[in-house]
Amino acid sequence: MQFWPKKNNTNFPDFWQEYLSLFNGKDQNVPLKDLRFVAFDTETTGFDYTDDRVLSIGAIGIKNNSINVSDQLEVYLKQDIFNEATVEIHGIRKNGTLDKISEGDAILQFIRYIGNAVLIAHHANFDRIIINKALQRQGLGDLKNKIIDTGVLFKNSKHQIYHNDRRHYSLDELCSELKISKSDRHTASGDAFITAMAFLKIIPRLKKDKQIKINELLALR
Repeated sequence: MQFWPKKNNTNFPDFWQEYLSLFNGKDQNVPLKDLRFVAFDTETTGFDYTDDRVLSIGAIGIKNNSINVSDQLEVYLKQDIFNEATVEIHGIRKNGTLDKISEGDAILQFIRYIGNAVLIAHHANFDRIIINKALQRQGLGDLKNKIIDTGVLFKNSKHQIYHNDRRHYSLDELCSELKISKSDRHTASGDAFITAMAFLKIIPRLKKDKQIKINELLALR
């Protein structure tokens, strides 16, 4: 457990209180170009929310319909829990050469990095829950950011009539459909960049007749 410095005699550290303060009275009825988005991805030891852990977090910023390559985050986490069977997928070894930090330090960096940005992930529910579990282990609350799922956007896009389709389209399928390179798949930073690319390619398919606003995207299911 990370022991955070406290202030104002509360149970939360400074950075978490500052994070919470960013969500007071935010208007969601604003054009996408005026918002900061952060596409992110996690590599994990498995898919069990309780027993598995985050191995790495990758994220990249989007502003004014452009990916900002100077606005990136990539962290690797030290592992007490490890699953050798998943190394073939993500390539992260428990005692490899990568610089790794504690879960508490990784969460601190991630929360400071995302701020009040609208988050984007593919099959976002998994990444949201696995991050929330890490936050809970640090004695903090859940993510407050709005989150958009590129899988949902893909199903709702104008040129793909998938409204009644129950398939869970993989990121590989989006890469093939949207002609995105898969050269850096299965790294958190690589998948975050691919997700950002997918987001920017899907948006024009949704509505070409007017400017899209964030509350319209958040209403898609």
